[in-house]
Amino acid sequence: MSDVHALVPAHTSLDFVGASSAVCDAVLRLRGDTLYAALGGAAAGLLDSARGRFLPGAAVAAPIAPGPVLRQVVAGVSEQFGFYEVAGRPSYSAEDARLLAGLAHLTASLMQVHSLAQRSTHAYAQMEAQLAHQSQILDQIHESVLTMDQMGYITSWNRGAEELFGYTALEAIGRNILFLYADEDENEDMPDAFAEGGGRMMEVKRRKKSGEVFWASLSLSPLRDLAERPIGLIAYLTDITERKQAEEQLHHLAYYDELTGLPNRTLFARLVDQALMVAQRNEASGCVLFMDLNRFKRINDTLGRRIGDELLRQVAQRLRDTLRDEDVVARLSGDEFAVGLFDIRQHFEATTVAQKLQLALDAPFLIAGHDLRVGASIGISVYPQDGSDAETLLGLADIAMERAKQAAANPDRSVAFYSQDMNQGMQERMRIESGLRQALGNGELILYYQPKFEIGSDRIVGAEALVRWVHPTRGIVPPGEFIPLAETTGLIVQVGEWVLEQACAQAAIWQRAGVPPFRLAVNVSAREFTASLPERVADTLARYQLDPSWLELEITESTLMHDFERVTGIMDHINTLGVALSLDDFGTGYSSLSYLKRFPIDTLKIDRSFTTGIPADGSDCAIAGTIISMARQLGLRVIAEGVETVEQLDFLREAGCDEVQGYLYSKPLPPVDFERGLRENWLLVA
Repeated sequence: MSDVHALVPAHTSLDFVGASSAVCDAVLRLRGDTLYAALGGAAAGLLDSARGRFLPGAAVAAPIAPGPVLRQVVAGVSEQFGFYEVAGRPSYSAEDARLLAGLAHLTASLMQVHSLAQRSTHAYAQMEAQLAHQSQILDQIHESVLTMDQMGYITSWNRGAEELFGYTALEAIGRNILFLYADEDENEDMPDAFAEGGGRMMEVKRRKKSGEVFWASLSLSPLRDLAERPIGLIAYLTDITERKQAEEQLHHLAYYDELTGLPNRTLFARLVDQALMVAQRNEASGCVLFMDLNRFKRINDTLGRRIGDELLRQVAQRLRDTLRDEDVVARLSGDEFAVGLFDIRQHFEATTVAQKLQLALDAPFLIAGHDLRVGASIGISVYPQDGSDAETLLGLADIAMERAKQAAANPDRSVAFYSQDMNQGMQERMRIESGLRQALGNGELILYYQPKFEIGSDRIVGAEALVRWVHPTRGIVPPGEFIPLAETTGLIVQVGEWVLEQACAQAAIWQRAGVPPFRLAVNVSAREFTASLPERVADTLARYQLDPSWLELEITESTLMHDFERVTGIMDHINTLGVALSLDDFGTGYSSLSYLKRFPIDTLKIDRSFTTGIPADGSDCAIAGTIISMARQLGLRVIAEGVETVEQLDFLREAGCDEVQGYLYSKPLPPVDFERGLRENWLLVA
């Protein structure tokens, strides 16, 4: 052992505080022999001794000096650091031993803390080196790796992520993972119970810094703390755009017609079967249309396949443009197409669609200088009556198409249901529809007028314009036969325009003849009640120089049930013209009373279904009485239609009804008879 360990002369006498300070300073600043020498000097100074030394560990050394020696172990809880020895005095007391023991305890505590600090520093350095090593490994991985906390904020970002997304770690760390999403509506819980368990894999769309959207394979694993509690997620992403594009291309080749881009027979069957499952749950109906083009084979054989292919492409485009987004159209093979209809209320609506598809093919196809014309024969099968799966319905629609092609004089307008009963109903319906279209152009429609009488005075205060169809062979066709059909086919818009035009023309004649103004009511269907209606009404009034006080528009409750703000805006515009509004068939719909008071309506019309039971049916009486009472509170006039007996009239008079309309007073009359009644100013004959 070196001399400095064995003997350190004390030059300065120290108190305990000074010795403690010297020990602290030595432990913090010194190492090895220099430290031990300083500790020995501090011990000698504390006990005013000539000699003092610190022996590290459990070493045994030669006596420090002849004579008395005071020795003290320096040890911590689990470790012995060495010994203090002092000598050079004649004797040492118990107090001296206590002082040296205190110094030894302080020294042991300081050395233990210092040892722990050294080990922690070393461990930290090792951890830092390990993290740096792991970071290097992550940066060398081609896969994009990032971590995020439980709120989705990014906490780490490797070089693979930088290369994949284009953002540096400095740009990405601290931001929420949502900024990488390609779809703002994408909803991925971060984290969720499944992800916390580890191993969640999915295919997602993400957006790069450049704005490019790509497909990525995403794997999520839980990130846990030392106590195994979840603190976030580890995300592994790999660009799979090329694979997805290849898959999509294969899918398109497998399920879509290469020429037209329409679904092929396989995909059509799948889509129809899926729609049928929904229809079954909703107890709804559906139809499959089988279309076969007429004259295509002759065109293809004569002009060649290139022309034929382009013709098929253009046919497919017209079919797509004619149908709704929710309808399914497919090319089966050659010149055969199929359509699936499922959002329909009744099966006969399919005939309307079939006719629209045939009309869409009427215009010639101009291809390579050729003026080409094709048509289509169409067969229809109905779910669930004819079948419950796509292949069955398709096969039966094919049979119906062959029947249509053979039976019709004009194949381009031939449509047939598989069911004979449905065929008969369709033929009648198509006959009426075709006749109604001709009636609009041939002047077969006329207006009748049913007067409205004021209760009490029994004088005419208005009239309702009612359309009648005078068929050249059938005579007058009942409104119940053609009005619902007009609603379904959309012809009601043309009929409504004609009624408004004729009613205003007739009112203008009466206005010029000096007849006192009265409200001439015209029914407006929900299909007509669009933003263009007020302008059309204004133009018609101006064209006939008709005072607005002559006109009243009757709308049904169903019109009010869609888009409250839009409907109210249209009604307000009509009111500004000075035209009155009446709510027809009140009590049969579902309009909210809270909305009713906000609509600019002048009159409520009690539906005939309630008038019929008065006064025998207590429920009808209660409903009619409530409507009248409510209308009075809202400041509205009330008219009851369908009044046919004196008893009905008496009840309505007692209930406070303002006006009545019905066969008790007059049936609907042609203009000449109605004008005669105006001049005679009808009085009720009891």
